[in-house]
This record gives sequence, structure tokens and C-alpha cells, in this order.
Amino acid sequence: MSSKSRSPDGANKNKSKESLWTKAFSTKTDWPDKEEFLDVVYWMRQAIGIILGLCWGLLPLKGFLGLLLFVVVNAAVIYFYVNNYQNVDEEEFGGMWEITKEGFMTSFAGFLVTWIIVYTGLHGSNSL
Repeated sequence: MSSKSRSPDGANKNKSKESLWTKAFSTKTDWPDKEEFLDVVYWMRQAIGIILGLCWGLLPLKGFLGLLLFVVVNAAVIYFYVNNYQNVDEEEFGGMWEITKEGFMTSFAGFLVTWIIVYTGLHGSNSL
């Protein structure tokens, strides 16, 4: 027997997943399920990591400057999204530090892989 509990209104569960996109892109949304909001922050970070990796790879950014800019831009975008766009009470989610570190390391890994591949592909032959 499975320990997984099923919701009696399975159809409504699918509608709530569809409306997650709407909630993520709407301003000042009410987030009764804290995990949904943290999931949105997590996946937003993953997208930011890939996009910044592409940008940093297209620009010939190297070294500590690229890493520092990634950290600053990534944290600033999430901070702006949480405080100004969604206007959530950060204490409900464990404070701003908990929200800021949500998905950071996986975003950083995706950023590094994308940055290295794009930079090497475009600018790697110039260093030979």
C-alpha cells in the first residue's frame, strides 16, 4: 500500500499547477503554499543561471569579475522579485537569507557549465 496521500479533488490539483505560471508572473500574489513559492524562486534561479551563462560566454568575460557579477545579478534579481514584484513577507519563508540561498548552488553550476561551453566555443581558439 502506498504511503502517498491522494487529494479527493485531483482535477483541482491539476488546475493549481497550471495557475502556478500565472501566480509567478502576477504581482503581489498570495502564496498559501510556501513550497510553491520556493519552487518558483528555484526555477527562476535556474533560468537566470543559464541566461547569464550565455551572456557571459558571448561577452568575453573571464575570471573573478564574471563570478562576482553572477552572484550580484542573481541575488539582486531574486531580491527584487521577492520584495518589489511579489511583495511577500520574507519572514514567512525563513527570512531573506533562506530565499536568497534557495537553489543558488544548482543555478551556479548551470551558469558555470553554460559560461564555459559558450566561452570556449566562441573564444577558445583565440587563446592558442
